[in-house]
Amino acid sequence: MLPWKRVLRPLTALLLAAAVATVPAATAHASSAPTTGWNDYSCRPSAAHPRPVILVHGTLGNSVDNWLSLAPYLEDRGYCVFSLDYGQLDGVPVFYGLGPIDKSAEQLSAFVDKVLAATGAAKADLVGHSQGGMMPRYYLRFLGGAAKVNALVGLAPDNHGATLSGLTNLLPYFPGASDLIKATTPGLADQIPGSAFLTKLNAGGDTVPGVHYTVISTKYDEVATPWQSQYLTGSDVHNVLLQDLCSLDLSEHVAIGLFDRIAFHEVANALDPAHATATTCASAFS
Repeated sequence: MLPWKRVLRPLTALLLAAAVATVPAATAHASSAPTTGWNDYSCRPSAAHPRPVILVHGTLGNSVDNWLSLAPYLEDRGYCVFSLDYGQLDGVPVFYGLGPIDKSAEQLSAFVDKVLAATGAAKADLVGHSQGGMMPRYYLRFLGGAAKVNALVGLAPDNHGATLSGLTNLLPYFPGASDLIKATTPGLADQIPGSAFLTKLNAGGDTVPGVHYTVISTKYDEVATPWQSQYLTGSDVHNVLLQDLCSLDLSEHVAIGLFDRIAFHEVANALDPAHATATTCASAFS
């Protein structure tokens, strides 16, 4: 056996293990979102919060585990909150976001239509973690989503790819590794910097007119690296580094989406900028 073949599968396993390490342990009920609390299709947006909020999980996440903290946080503030599962692979339960990202964007498109029809709202706001902050940009640009979305808020979104702290830079040294990842987990392959998907997504600019973009990043991110690559460029973009708001915030890629209330406060500001308040370390207790 050629030497590279001896390490090809361990390297692929390492890439997948690194990704798995960025999501919480799945629960037995993670395959379907709650029908009480969030994902309540009888919820009607209020005058104060006229748009439903759709939460878009990250790679290997799902509609429940990713949002056990943020969904109630937004509900408590009067929002109608919804979440979806996307990017499922046949025979792989609970861990989603692994399918081709353009197909995942189609799933998001259908879900947005479902939520708008149920709530009677003209537009929705999207909040996504990791891939969930990047994938909607395909929906906005190529699937007509800009007419149905007011704002996209990304928590540690891998807008220009995820290097896993440089690990993906090793792939060219192992012939066949990229093809193996693409064949087995196309959603991971699409997130490698320089992929055909990312090249298409970012060609011609990062944003589309009519949508308000917010990116919330942490300098301790170990997945969507370098963290500066998460930022977007455009006329209606607000890029935020958590440590500029609170230097004591040590959240990395997982925590920023799972339980960081400082990040959540900034999400709330992005959803309702007319009533935004300063985000500080004290926001962890708000």
